Amino acid sequence: MAEIDALPFPFAFRPETMALVVIDMQRDFAEPGGFGASLGNDVGRVTAIVPTVKRLIEGFRAAGLPVIHTMECHRPDLSDLPPAKRDRGNPSIRIGDMGPMGRLLIAGEPGTAILDELAPLPGEIVIEKPGKGAFYATPLGEILKARGIEQLVFAGVTTEVCVQTTMREANDRGYECLLCEEATESYFEEFKMATIAMILLAAGPRSSVIAPSRTIVREPLADRPRSELRARHGGWALLHRRRLLDFPISG
Repeated sequence: MAEIDALPFPFAFRPETMALVVIDMQRDFAEPGGFGASLGNDVGRVTAIVPTVKRLIEGFRAAGLPVIHTMECHRPDLSDLPPAKRDRGNPSIRIGDMGPMGRLLIAGEPGTAILDELAPLPGEIVIEKPGKGAFYATPLGEILKARGIEQLVFAGVTTEVCVQTTMREANDRGYECLLCEEATESYFEEFKMATIAMILLAAGPRSSVIAPSRTIVREPLADRPRSELRARHGGWALLHRRRLLDFPISG
């Protein structure tokens, strides 16, 4: 069985049971005028990881491995939005209010859509979630079970909120979890680093975090077309620090 060089220990790689979960790469969190910006956040930190997330998605697609997208959003009548969530803090506009891209975090509105560069392909799973975790009040658990998925690779935003919450939910349900450090981000660098430190500290035998390691850097993605990478390495590619980490899909 192949292993992914990760921290705090190697991650045993079983492609037949693995899926990528891309958390909340939505316009409302990444563009000016969206929900993230309404809270006073620097959305540029989110857009900066888009090329990395895109290449990670492409690697999974090239290997024929599932890609799952999540979107945090609520019903138009706000029946799944508790007051404690809507009324928190002092944002310039709140969930459900009209913004430059439609009503904030409401299903079907333009701002709720996943960024064009990362848009799901026909047939890919899209989970609309009303909470921080992707398992709460969604069919994600049933979908993973039906497909025999046991290992999840995580990317998306924000590291300390929706990504970490979903990762911990998954781990509690018995899934082996791997966070791609270079494909996740926070509006605050210190929050991301603190989250990674906490996950590393609390990691059990089924939870790892990819960390910088020159031993797993192979070659730049831009140097070779995807078809040549598959032919040469017989596998799929996991992006890390603008490079490819290659693992054989045959295990």
